[in-house]
Amino acid sequence: MAQPNSKQPAPSADYKTIAAEYARAKRAKEATDAAKQQQQQQDGAPKTKANASELQRKAFEARRKSAFGRRWWWAVGFWLWLLCIHAVGILLFTSGFLLTRMVLDEKSECTVPPVEPAGSWKGMGTVEGGCWHPKSFDKAVVVIIDALRYDFTVPVADNAPFHNAFPFLHETALKSPQNAFLRPFIADPPTATLQRLKGLTTGTLPTFIDAGSNFAGTAIEEDNLLMQMKGLGQRIVHIGDDTWVSLFPDYFEPNISRAYDSFNVWDLHTVDTGVIDHLAPLLQPENKGKWDVLIGHLLGVDHAGHRYGPDHPAMKAKLEQMDAWLRDLSTQIDDDTVLIVMGDHGMDEKGDHGGESDDEVEAALWMYSKRPFFGRTDPNHVQPPATGKERPVNQIDLVPTLALLLGIPIPFNNLGGPIEEAFAGVKGNDWANLAAVSRISAAGTQRYQDSYFAARGMESSSKSSPTHASWTQAHSAWATKSWSASYQSFRNFQEETLQVCKDLWARFDVPKMITGIIVMAAGVIMLLVYASRDEDEDFAATDIELDFAEKKLELQGIVGAASPEYTQLHKNIVVAALVGAIPGAFAGAAGSQLLGVNDLTYAAAAAAFASIVTALVALTDAGKGLLNILPTSVWGWLSVLFTVSQSVGFASNSYTIWEDSILLFFISTFGAISAVASFSIPSPVERTLAVYHSVLFIVLGRAASFSKLCREEQMPYCTSTYYASSSSSTSAGWQLLIPFVVAFALPAIIKSFLVPLRSWEGLGPTWIGYIYRAGLFMAALYWVLDAADNGEWVPGLPEQTLKTIAVYVAQLVLALVFVAGTTAFVWAPPLVSVVQSRAPDGSNKVVILGYGNTNGARYLLLPMNLLAGCILLSKPMGGGALALVFWQTMSLMEILDLNGLTAESIGPVMLALLGNFAYFKTGHQATPSSIQWDSAFIPLFTIRYPWTPIVVALNHFGAQIIAASAVPLVVLWKVGPKRKGVLESASRALAAFVSFFAVESLATMAWAGHLRRHLMLYRVFCPRFMMGAVLLLVVDLVCIVVTLAGVRSNTLSVSEVFGFAD
Repeated sequence: MAQPNSKQPAPSADYKTIAAEYARAKRAKEATDAAKQQQQQQDGAPKTKANASELQRKAFEARRKSAFGRRWWWAVGFWLWLLCIHAVGILLFTSGFLLTRMVLDEKSECTVPPVEPAGSWKGMGTVEGGCWHPKSFDKAVVVIIDALRYDFTVPVADNAPFHNAFPFLHETALKSPQNAFLRPFIADPPTATLQRLKGLTTGTLPTFIDAGSNFAGTAIEEDNLLMQMKGLGQRIVHIGDDTWVSLFPDYFEPNISRAYDSFNVWDLHTVDTGVIDHLAPLLQPENKGKWDVLIGHLLGVDHAGHRYGPDHPAMKAKLEQMDAWLRDLSTQIDDDTVLIVMGDHGMDEKGDHGGESDDEVEAALWMYSKRPFFGRTDPNHVQPPATGKERPVNQIDLVPTLALLLGIPIPFNNLGGPIEEAFAGVKGNDWANLAAVSRISAAGTQRYQDSYFAARGMESSSKSSPTHASWTQAHSAWATKSWSASYQSFRNFQEETLQVCKDLWARFDVPKMITGIIVMAAGVIMLLVYASRDEDEDFAATDIELDFAEKKLELQGIVGAASPEYTQLHKNIVVAALVGAIPGAFAGAAGSQLLGVNDLTYAAAAAAFASIVTALVALTDAGKGLLNILPTSVWGWLSVLFTVSQSVGFASNSYTIWEDSILLFFISTFGAISAVASFSIPSPVERTLAVYHSVLFIVLGRAASFSKLCREEQMPYCTSTYYASSSSSTSAGWQLLIPFVVAFALPAIIKSFLVPLRSWEGLGPTWIGYIYRAGLFMAALYWVLDAADNGEWVPGLPEQTLKTIAVYVAQLVLALVFVAGTTAFVWAPPLVSVVQSRAPDGSNKVVILGYGNTNGARYLLLPMNLLAGCILLSKPMGGGALALVFWQTMSLMEILDLNGLTAESIGPVMLALLGNFAYFKTGHQATPSSIQWDSAFIPLFTIRYPWTPIVVALNHFGAQIIAASAVPLVVLWKVGPKRKGVLESASRALAAFVSFFAVESLATMAWAGHLRRHLMLYRVFCPRFMMGAVLLLVVDLVCIVVTLAGVRSNTLSVSEVFGFAD
C-alpha cells in the first residue's frame, strides 16, 4: 500500500488560469470603484460648496436683517425721546399761559346770607319762603335751545331762511312786556356747550383751556344752582342733551329724566322729539308733584347748523318747530312757574361754534310768566333789542336771577348780577327791590372775592382796589335809602369785580412760559443739528462693484466686524439722552424744592434740557456740530427763508389771518425758482422735464387754492368756495362731480409717474388701476348718498335709509384703503418684473423692470392709501384739493431728483408747506370753530372711542399726515435696492420736515406769550399757538407710527428680494 505525501499536490493549469482571471477582475473592479469614488467626489465638491455658500449667504442676510431691526428700534427710541421733549416744552408753556381758575370748596348756605337781609318775610331763611330774598316762583321750566343765536329770534329784513322763522319770543316780549322779555344773552368764550353749562350753573367764567374737555366733561364739584337745589330737597328732572348727566351725575330724578346722545350731529330730531314728547306730560296737574325744576335741552338747531349751516331749509324747519312748540308750552305752565328759554351760545356763518366771534357769543334769553311779573325801568326798553349789541345780558347773570326767584342761595362762586327786568316790578319802578337783590348778589361776590384772594395769598381790601369806590358808594346810598343810586352802584361794583377777576385769571406764569420756550428752542437746535448733513456722510452713495466686493469679503469673514458709524448714531443719541435726563430730573426736583417752588414740572424741564445737552454732545462726537446748521447752498438758504419768514410772520395778526395766501406765495416762489434752476441741467430731456414739473407745480397750487373757507376776520375780502355758500356747511351740486373726477384721474396720474420708470409692474396695475380706483369711486358715491339724504332726493324712502347705506359704503372704503391697503403694503413684493431679452451678441440676458425705482415705487403705496382715506373723510372740495396737492407732491419728487436736491432740506420743508397749504384748502382754519365734528359720522352711526377722535383727526390734520408719510419719498424716489443707509436718510429727512413744525410751534408759542395782552390774543394768536402745538405732536406721532413703520416694511420687502444693502 502506498504512503501519502507530506506536501499538497500543485494546482492544475485550469485553476491557475481562473485565479489569475479572478485577480485581474478584482484589481479592475477595485480600480473602477476607486475611479467612480474619485469621480463622485469630484462631482460632489461643487454641490457641497454651493450648499455651504447658500448657508453662508442666509446667515449673512440674517445678520444684516437683525442689525437693521436693532437700528430701527433705536431710531424709534430717538423719535419717542423727541416727542417727549416737545411734549414737555408745550406742557410747560401751556401751564403758564392757559391758566385754570382756582376752584374754592366753600358752599353757600340757606341760613347764612352774605349780608343781613333788608327786611323779614314769611318763611325767611327757608326754601319754602326764600333763603336770602322772598321767593317769587315755586317751579321753573328751563328750556335750552342749543345754538339759538339772537338774530334767529328778532325780525330781520331779509330773505335768509334762518330769519323770521321763530317770531314767538319777540311777539310776546313786545305785546306782553309784563309777562315776558327778550334780550341778547352773551356767552363767554369758549363757546362750547360744556363750558357754557358750567357758566350757566355756577356763575363763573370758564377758562380757555377747558375747551378741550368738551368731549368728556367731568362732574362740577364747585357750588352751583343744581347743587343748591338738590341740597335743599328740590326735585330736578332733565330731558335732552346728555352733557348734563356727565356734569351733574345722580342729580336728576330717575325714571322721569331722559338723556340723549349729544354728538350725533347728523340726527336733527331724536333729541328734540324726546324733549317735546316727554316734557309736556310733566306739566299736567297730576304730574306737577314729581318735580320742582324741569330742564329740557334741545339740539336740533345746533345739529342743523353743524350739518347744513344756518342758510338751509332744514334750519328754517327746525326754528319753525321750536316756535310752534313754545307757543303750546307757554299755555301749559301755571302762575307759580317761570319759563326760561335760552341759547347756550350762537353759531358762525357755517353753523359752527367754539370761538369768540359775535355770531358765536350772541345767544338769546327769553323769560316768561303767565301772571304779570316783569317790568322795564325805561319805557324804551319794552321793544326788544334789534341786535345782539344792544342791552346785552351776561349769561352768568342768570345764576343769581334764577336763585333769587326760586328762593335758593346764590352759588358761592357766582360773579353775575340780577337781571333788571325780573326784579323791577310790573311798573318798572321797584328800585328798593332792585337795590335789595343787587346788594345780596354784590355781597356774595365780595365774599367770594375775599375768599379767593385769601386762597391766593393776595390782598383784596385795599382802598386802592378799583372796586372800593363803587362798594363804598353803594353802601352809602343804601344807608340813605337812595334805592336807585344804590342799585346802580352795586351794579357798577359787580361789573368792576368781574373785570378784576378776568384780569386775575389772565395773569400768566411767565417763568413757566419762558422755561417752556427754552426747552422748545433747545429741542429745535438739537433737531437742526441732527438733520444737518456732514461732508463725510457718504453712506447714501451706491457703487455696485464696491458693494459686491464688500459683500464678498464679508461673506469670507475678512471684513464686516465693525459697524459703519452711521448705524450707531441713533443708539448713541438715545443712550446719551438717558444719561443726561436722569441726573437732570433729580437736579430739577432738588432745585424746585430749594427755591420753594415745589413744582415737579421744573424737574421735567431740567431732565429735558439736560438730555438735549448730552444728545448734542453725542452728535458732536459723530461729526455734527452747531456750525452744521448753517446752509451751504442756495436751496438750503431758501428752506431757511421759508421757515423763518413763516414763523416771524405770526407776530402779526393780519399775517396769521391770511396764512393760506402766504403759503401759496411760498409754493409759487419755489416753483418759479426751480424752473429757472432747471435750465442749468445739461441733458435736454431732463431739462425739459424739470421745467415742465416746475410749471405744473405752480399751476396745481393755484388750482388747489380755489378751495377756500374764509374766516370771519378775512371778510369782506374773501369768498368761501368750500361749501355751497358762505352760510352753508353742505356741498353744492356741481361739487359732487369732483370726487368722480378724482376717482377717474388720480390713478391715471400716479400711473403716468410710474410707467416712465418701468415701475408699473407687480401689484401696481392691479392695486392702483382697479382696487384703488374702485375705492375712490365708492368714496364719490358716499357723497352722492349724503347729498341725497340731506336734500331728500328720494322722499318715499324710510328715514335714515340713505344714511345707513352711506355709512356702510364709507366703512367699506376705509376697510379697503386702510386694512387691505396696509396688508398689501406690508406683504407685497417690490413693484418689479423679471424678463428675459436677447443681447446683441445673441445671448440671453435677464432684465429687472423697475429696478431703478425699487424703493420709491413700492413706498408710494403708503401715502397713496392714506390719501384715499382722507379724500373720503373730507368734503368734495377738500378731496379735490388733496388730490391736487398729492399731484404736486409727485411733481416735487421729480423736481428734487432732476435738480439733484434729494439730500437738501428744501424737499422736506416744501412737503411741510404743502401739508399746511392743503390744511387750509380742506375747509380748515386756525380757529376752534373750523373743526368739522360732523366728519366723525361719515363712517360711524354714533360716538365710538377711539374711532371717533381718530376720524376727526384724520379729517382735521389729514393733509399734514399725508405729507409726513410722504417724506421718505424724498430720499427713496428713483432709488434702487442697493441704497445704503435708507433708514438713516429717511430719518434725517423726517428731522428736516419736523423742524419746520417745531420752529412754527416755537414761534407761535413765543409770539402768543409776548402778545399776551394783545386785543386779538384769544381770537388769533392763542388758537394759532394751540394748533401749532397739537400739530407738532400729531406729526411726531405720525412719523413714528406711520412713516418709520412704513420705511421698515418697505426695506424688509425690498431686501427679501434683493438682499440687505447694509
